[in-house]
Amino acid sequence: MERVPRDVRQLPKAHLHLHFTGSMRPTTLLELADKYGVRLPDALTGAEPPKLRATDERGWFRFQRLYDAARSCLREPEDIQRLVREAAEEDLADGSGWLEIQVDPTSYAPRLGGLIPALEVILDAVETASRDTGLGMRVLVAANRMKHPLDARTLARLAVRYADRGIVGFGLSNDERRGMARDFDRAFAIAREGGLLAAPHGGELTGPASVRDCLDDLEATRIGHGVRAAEDPRLLKRLADRGVTCEVCPASNVALGVYEKPEDVPLRTLFEAGVPMALGADDPLLFGSRLAAQYEVARRHHDFDDAELAELARQSVRGSAAPQDIKAKLLSGVDDWLTTAP
Repeated sequence: MERVPRDVRQLPKAHLHLHFTGSMRPTTLLELADKYGVRLPDALTGAEPPKLRATDERGWFRFQRLYDAARSCLREPEDIQRLVREAAEEDLADGSGWLEIQVDPTSYAPRLGGLIPALEVILDAVETASRDTGLGMRVLVAANRMKHPLDARTLARLAVRYADRGIVGFGLSNDERRGMARDFDRAFAIAREGGLLAAPHGGELTGPASVRDCLDDLEATRIGHGVRAAEDPRLLKRLADRGVTCEVCPASNVALGVYEKPEDVPLRTLFEAGVPMALGADDPLLFGSRLAAQYEVARRHHDFDDAELAELARQSVRGSAAPQDIKAKLLSGVDDWLTTAP
């Protein structure tokens, strides 16, 4: 008799790659757009996720335009609170016990009274949602590589100043084809010296060199995406030897045209090379799937069995900034999931 697969939504896991606006429920976006009289692009109002492709400049610009349109609907502190609470609820439903949500507060500053007030609204919302839902939540502040490196230094100093309010890491997002990683080395040094983990994006829209730059110039402890490292066996070994966790987002990779089909995402290559992975949903609003669905991709398209899925979950927990007691609880839950009959 064929074994019934265990429910991946019941598998305890950590979620380390989720962007702030991109975590929004489609229904929430429509309600907020109606509230503020915002006319959304047609691609954001349909029942299906928008058709995207970001492997060329025009495609990336369209992706960013949709993201900006969604972000323009977040105008009041209560909108931020709603977004964070709903992100927590969605994560809990998918088995997440720890969420590190990524945000560039400068994007919200104009409508929330400035950079510091915006960050405080976000941190308050995260603290409240965590307390109300029971989900462990922290924040990763991300600089925009399309902006001047001095802006990144300002953000890094601010992130360090608020480390005791729930900020655990510093990232670098947006189009990795623009701006050199080394231009942001001082910002990352400020963040690391302040005790934050370094988690820049790399190895998504460009190849292995982007991942190497994150390691060499920014001393990354995690890599946002990192999948293109699969093209360089020596780089895979380096990631594995250092224990650098790659935050791999299969649905996002396919939606943006990095890979044509789910089975083309090199999950098995990274896994067998010993590179730690933390599967992530990236931007569910735009890509149409959340955390548990990424584990289903590993199962359905890469033949990961339950023991391997459990190991992926463990890797996500180990790669997180969660306190040791929460890590231990989640890892114990993974063992229980694996030993309990489906």
